Amino acid sequence: QVQLQESGPGLVKPSQTLSLTCTVSGGSITTNYYVWTWIRQPPGKGLEWMGAIGYSGSTWYGPSLKSRTSISRDTSKNQFTLQLSSVTPEDTALYFCARALDYGWGSWEYDYWGQGTQVTVSS
Repeated sequence: QVQLQESGPGLVKPSQTLSLTCTVSGGSITTNYYVWTWIRQPPGKGLEWMGAIGYSGSTWYGPSLKSRTSISRDTSKNQFTLQLSSVTPEDTALYFCARALDYGWGSWEYDYWGQGTQVTVSS
């Protein structure tokens, strides 16, 4: 059973960089064809796909956040990390990490999600 657990500060000040870590158990983040993603949900809004890192270390970012987002991984700890720079109150959201299987040609199927972690941006 694969489990994902988000961790990080619940409160971040405007203009700072938000950093969240997803710790994976029950499966390796380097296993072929799996993609590890970050998704968020602002209050009262739908899910927003932020970006992902693949089993080989390739990264992809959503167009609206690409300039502020960086995703990296630590294979020795089986973790991947999200960094979002220059945050504003509009970045307040429930942040999820999730695993997807890459079928190729842009077809992904999500199968495991973390429980989510609330991040509030406020001074």
